Parts: sequence; structure tokens; C-alpha cells
Amino acid sequence: MAASLPRLAKPSSFSSISYLRRCISTTVASDTNPSSHFSNNLTRKDPKDRNVQWVFLGCPGVGKGTYASRLCNLLGVPHIATGDLVREELASSGPLSQQLSEIVNQGKLVSDEIIISLLSKRLEAGEAKGESGFILDGFPRTIRQAEILEGVTDIDLVVNLKLREDVLLEKCLGRRLCSECGKNFNVASICVKGENGNPGMSMAPLLPPPHCMSKLVTRSDDTETVVKERLRIYNEKSQPVEEFYRSRGKIMEFDLPGGIPASWPKLLEALNLDDYEEKQSAAA
Repeated sequence: MAASLPRLAKPSSFSSISYLRRCISTTVASDTNPSSHFSNNLTRKDPKDRNVQWVFLGCPGVGKGTYASRLCNLLGVPHIATGDLVREELASSGPLSQQLSEIVNQGKLVSDEIIISLLSKRLEAGEAKGESGFILDGFPRTIRQAEILEGVTDIDLVVNLKLREDVLLEKCLGRRLCSECGKNFNVASICVKGENGNPGMSMAPLLPPPHCMSKLVTRSDDTETVVKERLRIYNEKSQPVEEFYRSRGKIMEFDLPGGIPASWPKLLEALNLDDYEEKQSAAA
């Protein structure tokens, strides 16, 4: 069942990030239920009086980052991607770098404690800059994470992006990163015929500009073996999280019909934002 979505007004400046940061930071050192410690400390605001607080779910490589970042630009809220936080920590040679490298290269999921610690640091930095609201990308991935999040802040909507697994695999294997500018691209040209009741699908490659072409590298965890294992683990772990939000009437299932040109307008329509982008462009 899809969540019911009202037409959005322009978000206000209220932020609950400070509450989330304090609560998540404390859970790293405690295995007890965080809600019992912090439920009295959080002043929950009516959604009309604050920025949107959304979560994006979906398999690795489905495009959570692409669509979440576009919506963040449209709505004026920060895009917080735990995958980016992990990669930044890996590149930093910080205290968690070696441990994370072993986990990522084996296609395993990063532990709750590490993700919570990284997310806490990110929220603290965002709060210092005056950020308000958020779209979380890649969090929560486990029931424990979902319970922590529910215990400290309200999530208005969970968007669950879905894509055929054969297309997902091809898409993941086509991912490339520019070693100089750090931007992500995709060299896969996907064209799948419709069969067995499944519609056909095409996705054009997302090619880099000429000056990045010679600097493209493949992520160490984007091998077929690792990607398949990552998808297997995600599917195993994600079902309880999806049900957690489905039982609360907050989840919206969205099957991607193709690449960005086909999917973006459909996603805006599903979110009741199809005329919001036009109004924002007209006001600019």
C-alpha cells in the first residue's frame, strides 16, 4: 500500500537533525532501546512546520543517490547518503578505514555501530551549517536502525525504489568513477526485451565529459561476485525494514520504468510533485 501524499508547500526552516545526532551518537555505546532514553527529549513538529524528512530504500545500484539528490535540490533539503559517508571515511585513512575496506571488498554490509557513528558525524557537521530536514539514502538498512530512527524523529515517507535484478547487475558493473573530479558515471548501455509479463527496458549510458574519460576507474566492490553477494544480503535484510514501514503506512513502492528521462517525471507524479518543479523553475 502506498503512502498518501499531500501537495507540498515550500518547506520551512525547522530542523530536527540536532535531536537525531544526539540520539544516534549515544546508541553507539549502548545496546539498549534508544527510544526509552530519548522519547521525552524530542519535540516533534507538525509536518507543515518543518522540512520534509524522507528515506530512500532500494538495492545497491538502483539509483537512490541519483533520485534522492535531485529531490533534495528541488525541495531544498540535504541529501545524506550513508554510502558516500563510508567512501569518504575509506578515502580519509581514518581509524575506521582499514576495517571498512575489508568489509566493503567482501560485499558485506557495514555494521550498525559504524554507520551510526558516521551518520552522527555528518549530522553534527550539517547542523553547524544550519541545515534543515533531510532525505536519507541508505539508512536505515536494518530493523535496529529503523527503530533508532523512529525513536528520535518522525519519518514522513519511505520511497522504495525497485528495478529488475538482471538490469541492476548490468547497471552496477557499468559504474565508473572519475579519479580526478570524483563524479560518478555509467558506461553500460542497457536494452532488455520484454518477456514473461515483464516490460522491456532501456537505459542510456551516463558518459563522462572528454576530460574525464581517461581518468575513469572501477570501484573495487563492483565485480560480479561482490555485486551479487551485496544484492543477496540486501534482499535478505531489507524485507523486515520494508515491512516495518509498510505496517505504518509510510512506504511508497516505485518500480523504475527505465533511465532518468523515463523515471524522473513518473517519480515526481507519484510524489505529487509534478507541478512543483514547474513552479520552482518559474520562481527562479
